[in-house]
Amino acid sequence: MIETDRNNIIKSISGTEKIWDVIIVGGGATGLGTALDAASRGYQTLLLEQADFAKGTSSRSTKLIHGGVRYLAQGDIGLVREALHERGLLLKNAPHLVKNEAFIIPNYEWWGGAFYTIGLTVYDLLAGKLGFGRAKHISKKEVINKLPTINQKGLYGGVMYHDGQFDDSRLAVNLAQTSLEQGATTLNYFRVVSLIKNDQQKVAGVIATDVETGQTYKLKGKTVINATGVFVDDLLQMDKPGKKPLVKPSQGVHLVLNRSFMPGEDALMIPKTEDGRVLFAIPWHDKLVVGTTDTPLNEYSMEPRALDEEIDFIIRTAKKYLNKTPTRKDVLSVFAGLRPLAAPEGGSSKTKEISRSHKLLVSESGLITITGGKWTTYRRMAEDTIDKAIEIGNLPPYPSITKNFPIHGSKLNVNRKDHLYVYGSDKDALLALINEHAGWDKKLHPDMPYIQAEVIWGVRHEMARNVEDILARRVRALFLNARAAIDMAPVVAGLIAKELDKDAAWEKEQVKSFTLLANGYLLEAYQTKTKEIPDTTK
Repeated sequence: MIETDRNNIIKSISGTEKIWDVIIVGGGATGLGTALDAASRGYQTLLLEQADFAKGTSSRSTKLIHGGVRYLAQGDIGLVREALHERGLLLKNAPHLVKNEAFIIPNYEWWGGAFYTIGLTVYDLLAGKLGFGRAKHISKKEVINKLPTINQKGLYGGVMYHDGQFDDSRLAVNLAQTSLEQGATTLNYFRVVSLIKNDQQKVAGVIATDVETGQTYKLKGKTVINATGVFVDDLLQMDKPGKKPLVKPSQGVHLVLNRSFMPGEDALMIPKTEDGRVLFAIPWHDKLVVGTTDTPLNEYSMEPRALDEEIDFIIRTAKKYLNKTPTRKDVLSVFAGLRPLAAPEGGSSKTKEISRSHKLLVSESGLITITGGKWTTYRRMAEDTIDKAIEIGNLPPYPSITKNFPIHGSKLNVNRKDHLYVYGSDKDALLALINEHAGWDKKLHPDMPYIQAEVIWGVRHEMARNVEDILARRVRALFLNARAAIDMAPVVAGLIAKELDKDAAWEKEQVKSFTLLANGYLLEAYQTKTKEIPDTTK
């Protein structure tokens, strides 16, 4: 087993004059991918994340590994080809988390079938040998058979094509584990508070604080990489106060519904909504994820909140296409993610028109910043970033090896009807925990499949530190059914407290803070009052 005990990892970086080859700030998709690329090439690699891995944008995606049909329509052929290639690699490297999903575009215009079939045939051709299956026109009867709740009025037929679907924060956790296996040091809840510069005003490391203890560490590095997503400008301001913002964030909101609204295994893609975006309805962990929106934001936080107009837009659009109309009371969870779009230079201010291509920039100080992009292309972004770090830090030039590199947990032909499939090759070891404690086979909630052993596994082997880490990102309860997640919090807090030797006051505070957080995933009328848990110390 790899070392995942936080105290031991911190001891390894304490009181040393070690100079890291690469220090990465940010533990989302891009940062974790960059850590894996660097460590697997043999570089001394340190990754620091101020919260939990994938706490921000990287756990709040539309759950797609895709080339981007919309980008093809915009003529961004290069981005689509790159993303389709990466999609194919990811299916091979993390087959336990990525699956081939069939998508159906219903046609309500007589010309729709031919139009979309031609466009999606180009999409498939761009994927080359890594294609997921050819697009084809299907009849009205076939559309209804695959999507029985589709609105049949005016329906001519449809087009079926293939793309990838995945679990985002589970992939992030597995990337962190793979990085550790390759010799990287990765720490969550470690906040970078300032940059270290040498006499030539070049970046030479970071000052970071352990969020849990408040202790500060001086960490020297040959290169520092800013992979903080929507927060890249915070680090750029540390480097050069007053610098013009690099990122223009855009918010994407998703609603989670019961599968009864679309019970089949196929996904729905609406190619053009009233705001010109595409909208998806995707089966995910026995629920239905519907989204997304594209709302420009000037202010943003670690916990973005859906706006009323975004919720109304998704419900209104879904109503046009589904004969079972969702209402606000049907929403099990609502989550918002922020896209770190590279701000346009004198171009369009419409976020849907800003390229999803990534940008790699080097400041005068030598600080390397990677921004833009999306989950699908995280590996390529990481490769480009470390290639740049080799140049900036005068590192010995070793080639990237991640194209055909299995990610931790990688396992073919997992049984997706068993919710433990997301653990891949770790599943048997997780189940073995049940032999350690009789109660760990019990479910955390009657309406959800998760068991107590998953909490223990998350703490021991996946670096989870609190209730939110478990219920939001190790198991996906908060994103699938926020009310159930709130009900699970006391049991989860108790299990973590025993593992981490925390007291009853910690447990109580955890339940209170998680309930407050989870209320943000419920529509206002259905929010839950904070529950007190008994003080077991009396």
